[in-house]
Amino acid sequence: MLTIAKLFGKSPFAPLQSHMDKVRECILLLNDLFYAVKKESFEVVVDIAKKISKKEHEADLIKNDIRNHLPKSIFLPIERSTFLDILSLQDSFADKAEDIAVILSLENLKDSEKFLELEEFYTKTIATFELAYKVIKEFDILIESSFGGIEAQKVKKMTENISYKEHELDLLGHKLLKTLFSYKNEFSYSTFFLWNTVLKELGQISNISENLGDKIRTLLEIK
Repeated sequence: MLTIAKLFGKSPFAPLQSHMDKVRECILLLNDLFYAVKKESFEVVVDIAKKISKKEHEADLIKNDIRNHLPKSIFLPIERSTFLDILSLQDSFADKAEDIAVILSLENLKDSEKFLELEEFYTKTIATFELAYKVIKEFDILIESSFGGIEAQKVKKMTENISYKEHELDLLGHKLLKTLFSYKNEFSYSTFFLWNTVLKELGQISNISENLGDKIRTLLEIK
């Protein structure tokens, strides 16, 4: 495994990309997590939740390693503060995945079939994250193009697409919350509270995707 110092030597953005790879492992496990919830396989839910927490911890170690060993003398094509802001946003993805996993492992949540759009919601949320992931993977090419030209325009369009997808997910999330509130008299308080929290936390992932996209788009406009 490459050390952070060696990664910086390879590319100033390689550590960010390495961290985002680990974050992606957290997010992709949400597919399995929600499938287990749908099947009401609570033991599987707990097992996947533990895996997500482990991945989140591994992402934290990489994040801390980057912060602790970011050389002051290294040349960065962007401001150090922007670099660290991007790292922090990436870290938020893993935190949200773990939060959702912990909540879903607290109680054997049933009645997921009542939320007809739930699968669409979490799969599109993960797909929106994947767009943000691809933007981070474009950094090396952006360096080669000096953050300009055709490549910069390509990345800008990618970030605009993230914003559009986030808006769609906002509407879908609102629809799911309305469905949840229509069942408030049928659900126990704990079930209602947990589903409400899960839906809101899941919606935060697309918000973070948009924030990351906005950060990159602003960076490209400054260059």
